[in-house]
Amino acid sequence: MKPDLGVEICGLKLKNPVMPSSGSFGLPGYEEYMDLNGLGALVVKSITLHPRAGNPPPRIAETTAGMLNAVGIQNPGVKWFIKNDLQRLRRFTPPLIVSIAGTTVEEFAQATELLEKEEGIAAYEINVSCPNIEAGGRAFGMSAAATQAVVAAVKERTRRPIFTKLTPNVTDIVEIAQAAVEAGSDGLTLINTLLGMAIDVKLRRPVLANVFGGLSGPAIKPVALRCVYQVAQAVKVPIIGTGGISSATDVLEFLLAGASAVQVGTANIVDPYIMPKIIADLEKYLEENNAASVREYIGALKTH
Repeated sequence: MKPDLGVEICGLKLKNPVMPSSGSFGLPGYEEYMDLNGLGALVVKSITLHPRAGNPPPRIAETTAGMLNAVGIQNPGVKWFIKNDLQRLRRFTPPLIVSIAGTTVEEFAQATELLEKEEGIAAYEINVSCPNIEAGGRAFGMSAAATQAVVAAVKERTRRPIFTKLTPNVTDIVEIAQAAVEAGSDGLTLINTLLGMAIDVKLRRPVLANVFGGLSGPAIKPVALRCVYQVAQAVKVPIIGTGGISSATDVLEFLLAGASAVQVGTANIVDPYIMPKIIADLEKYLEENNAASVREYIGALKTH
């Protein structure tokens, strides 16, 4: 008998624990190249209430064991998404998680209200790494109070599960996680990118036009694992782990640390077919190690 790869998070039944991270995988679009129904869930690029042009180029820079991006959440806005992309995404069987971003609490709230009227959405992922213009541009997720305000505003306007995606660019991520859960977040996604920069020595200028960007890829995996483990010890909600995942072994590490599912990000850019490979390797590993279910690994880390 083949091992059971299925997991359940906040009432969402996933055939396996692997899904793309927001913004790293073309949705819709990739259905032309692979069977999206083989993934555990689908996560779309963050959308905002109004269209956003994003940051000026250059917006991406390769780094040692990773990449920097300062795309700036370029997107056509929630109304365009509903009219165009959502229509195409509804036909796939994995749960659809829509990532929401905004620069004010009210923008998060209004975007949620518009999405809530639509069918085919299983849950929301709240991107609190966005700059809060009401607080001088500091990211919502850097403040427990601002995180609570966003989560509470979204929670008031939806009957669907909420996953709050936290930034690691804080002093104590456990404090922010607890604030999100207290405000009504049903689950958490850990982690978003680490703030970094790259410099062109010849030009004596930053490589990115935005100067700073989000560091992702294998370089941040140890930090992501630490954050997942710390938060899993402090809160009792499902965690989706993300940060540098590119193999079945990586997936199992995050599950052992306390995640119930994972997201694959930068690895999709390196190899657009990496997720089906990870899922196949995960099943093979469980089979070879006589594990009946992937759920046996969730939170099963031995520290003593």
